[in-house]
Amino acid sequence: MSVPPNDVISPPPPPAGTPSAEEKQWALFAHLSALIGYIIPFGSIIGPLVIWQIKKNEMPFVDDQGKEALNFQITVAIAAIVCIVLMLVLIGILLFWILAIANLVFIVMAAIAANNGQAYRYPVCLRLIK
Repeated sequence: MSVPPNDVISPPPPPAGTPSAEEKQWALFAHLSALIGYIIPFGSIIGPLVIWQIKKNEMPFVDDQGKEALNFQITVAIAAIVCIVLMLVLIGILLFWILAIANLVFIVMAAIAANNGQAYRYPVCLRLIK
């Protein structure tokens, strides 16, 4: 028996065509702008949101990667809130550090893929913005 795919779980297909050098650069910025969150609270959401809003109508690749970066950072923010709550039982401290390191690794992987013109899909991501 086959189960129909669930739109909430499966990522959207990447935009067709090869992105231009400018699109690759803006997609790279969309992913790397999430690093602002390590300095400014909620900067990890604000950075990709601003770039996505500015370039989504002009560049399909940036629209796709901006949404992907924003969705992942919202997912990370939700996970961080859960970690903060779990700090009451001490396990949250360890989980928070693991989350921060995983976030950094995935941002770098996404930035490299976007710079190469590949549509990156984060492995664990709530697709809230479509």
